[in-house]
Amino acid sequence: DPDKKTEVVLLACGSFNPITNMHLRLFELAKDYFHETGKYKVIKGIISPVGDAYKKKGLISANHRVTMAKLATKNSDWVEVDDWESSQSEWLETLKVLRYHHQKLLCPDPTNSLQNAIPLTKPGRKRKQEPNRHDPVKKKNQNPDIKSVPQVKLLCGSDMLESFGIPNLWKLEDITEIVENHGLVCISRAGNSVQKFIYESDILWRHKNNIHLVEEWITNDISSTKIRRALRRGQSIRYLVPDVVQAYIEKNNLYSPESEDRNAGVVLAPLQKHASDSKN
Repeated sequence: DPDKKTEVVLLACGSFNPITNMHLRLFELAKDYFHETGKYKVIKGIISPVGDAYKKKGLISANHRVTMAKLATKNSDWVEVDDWESSQSEWLETLKVLRYHHQKLLCPDPTNSLQNAIPLTKPGRKRKQEPNRHDPVKKKNQNPDIKSVPQVKLLCGSDMLESFGIPNLWKLEDITEIVENHGLVCISRAGNSVQKFIYESDILWRHKNNIHLVEEWITNDISSTKIRRALRRGQSIRYLVPDVVQAYIEKNNLYSPESEDRNAGVVLAPLQKHASDSKN
């Protein structure tokens, strides 16, 4: 039925160090975009802050970053924070986080673990029913205009998409599985440079139907890096982050020249991992 809408869950992974109004806007822009196509219904947004094991310079504790993200989304009726990724002792590839959230939607089971996060088959391809597999029970009151399995799409700014080009930061097969089985929603100011980046990558080009480019017409150039810089210099960050986040940062005195030196000289977890993988 062509009128059926595909349910979409938007997943944003990143440092959120700290979360800013720009991060929150990405969700709104993506939701507007999907609803305007008439083909999708966005049912949820998930913010998943990276764990401390990521070892990025200036990364303050996940506990604080998750708390700020929760404060920032308290008033949202559809964006929530998930601390599963940040509470892992090791750094996790973004693909594993996507798989985990996809799996969690398929069977909302509290004991769900990463082991269950199997790679999916392509959305839209019917799998042959195994003989003894029961058909999933239709939920009561399910809107007949909605296609059953929600898709989890990775929500990102253009910087994340372009980070696909940094050697050893991403595994090629991970990028492939992300764009093939899930999809990317990329919010970009300079839509052009992102389109050029996709054009120059064979993998991204092959799956460009699964990459949604959303033009940000009301540009918002707030970044966490700039926020931390302002804080180090004792400058105001009001109206750049939610008031509750600003209050929390002040109360806990979170960003300082000292905090910016955390993990200085340490190799970023993915670079460490993938470099050692290629040696083996």
